Amino acid sequence: MEPPKYPASIGTERELLEAHIEFCRQTVIYKVSGISKINGIKRLGPTSTSVLGLLRHLTEVEYWWFQDRFAGIPFTDSRSSDSEPDGEFIITETDTVESLIQGYEMACENSRHISKGKSLDELAFHPRPSDNKAPSLRWIYLHLIDETARHAGHIDIYRELLDGKHDGLPAS
Repeated sequence: MEPPKYPASIGTERELLEAHIEFCRQTVIYKVSGISKINGIKRLGPTSTSVLGLLRHLTEVEYWWFQDRFAGIPFTDSRSSDSEPDGEFIITETDTVESLIQGYEMACENSRHISKGKSLDELAFHPRPSDNKAPSLRWIYLHLIDETARHAGHIDIYRELLDGKHDGLPAS
């Protein structure tokens, strides 16, 4: 798999937001691809997460922000619950690396479909839990770029520590 190409630096606001979120999404897939399930579920140090746990978390993040919060369509496939608040990081025995990547790709496609043609100024159907204010689609894009890029960095470090995979992306 080829590394994703860094997005263009010129375009409309919408084009740049979409290009950057796609770059982040493709970076996650690129960094996860090829890991074994054994390494993918390993936890390093005191953390309770793993490479595949981060991928599963990002899958739920896509559904949570675009489908549930923005569109108002309940996301009912969460692994989180009152008794397991970090459940989205859990990897089950039946999960495979391929099924988790496919699930993430489906979540991203769902997000693209929901946001297509919507104004960046359109407010989410549901407010953010942190301040009870409805964010704009613009804010959701920025938040997902931030969160996805941050976790792509975590995945990159995990891969280096777990199996020595280090094939950096092109410089910006």
